[in-house]
Amino acid sequence: ILARYGIELIERPSDGAVDNLRRLMDPKERVDVGFVQGGLGIGTDTEGLVSLGSFYFEPLWVFYRGRDTDDLNGLRGKRIAVGGEGSGTRKLALDLLEAHEMTGAPTVIEPLGGLEAVAALAAGRIDAAMLVGPVNSGAVWTALHTPDVKLMTMSRADAYVRRHPYLTKLTLPRGTVDLVRNIPAVETTLVSPTATLVAREDFHPALIDLLLKAAAEVHGPPGVFSKAGEFPNARQVDFPLSREAERFYASGTRFLQRYLPFWAATLVDRLIVMLIPVFALLIPAMKVLPALYGWRVRSRIYKWYGELKFLEREIADDRSGRPEAEWLERLDRLEQRVNRVKTPNAYTNELYILREHINLVRRSVQRHAEQRRAAPVTRDRAPAAHA
Repeated sequence: ILARYGIELIERPSDGAVDNLRRLMDPKERVDVGFVQGGLGIGTDTEGLVSLGSFYFEPLWVFYRGRDTDDLNGLRGKRIAVGGEGSGTRKLALDLLEAHEMTGAPTVIEPLGGLEAVAALAAGRIDAAMLVGPVNSGAVWTALHTPDVKLMTMSRADAYVRRHPYLTKLTLPRGTVDLVRNIPAVETTLVSPTATLVAREDFHPALIDLLLKAAAEVHGPPGVFSKAGEFPNARQVDFPLSREAERFYASGTRFLQRYLPFWAATLVDRLIVMLIPVFALLIPAMKVLPALYGWRVRSRIYKWYGELKFLEREIADDRSGRPEAEWLERLDRLEQRVNRVKTPNAYTNELYILREHINLVRRSVQRHAEQRRAAPVTRDRAPAAHA
């Protein structure tokens, strides 16, 4: 499925879920994602790992020989295969056996798993085998079809689920596996963790989206224990859910990946991520820049108001009686310099207002000159003589 998008998937065989978790936590290991059995992350330092969701049930199957029993206590003192080192089967099996205080003598724990454990059970070298896996896995399927090997129904499944929240109670109806041979012969109750796909925290979000699309295609159809569309899902116990996975379960495939090739959608996504900070800076800048530009243009006009105001004050304070022509000449020079100021059309009105203010001062000079010319001339007279 990933190959459709030009992605190469490299499989790294391991000893089981425990080994997968160890590799994910080791930065020297070249792995990005791994299947981890539910419950393995509880009580373990899993910082830097995130869950992509639950993908399918992995039931615990207890096969045995001899007298019928529906309780693990019925295997006390027997030889029980619990899986090899590094397997999730061994961890779950020992957790349940320890709850029954059956991990020591007289019970014998055998480090056998998979087809090897089934073969030993069929040959009578062990009395029971605890297997974890889907119904169509090689070991489980072989054990179900092996003569004289019985499948235990968990009469205390509810108690196991209460004590271990990562477990789910499942029911396998009579004849589900094989209607002709009537396997299983009776309705069977099992308990099951779920297989979780765990990734390193720095795993690329675009690849997470592709993995979840592939998981929906593979695990979405109905199965022996699941309904259509039940998997993958966001239920998880051991690890925090990836934000990208959380978004996928909430809204599905990314909008761009629905209509664009994977490489194009990824490129656009990256561009959007890069442009968001740019737009975050541009939006305030778009508000500030026009005001800054307006201030810059007006400053070229307003600076002449300082000279005009200075000249007006000088005219008002003049006591020497300078001629009108001298003041008008200075105003003309100021106006000529103002006329050479270049401004955008949007700010031309500011320039005309300045020129009008220059004319206002010019009229003031002319008015004062006329008042001086119209004032009567007073002459000194000699005091009159009185007899």
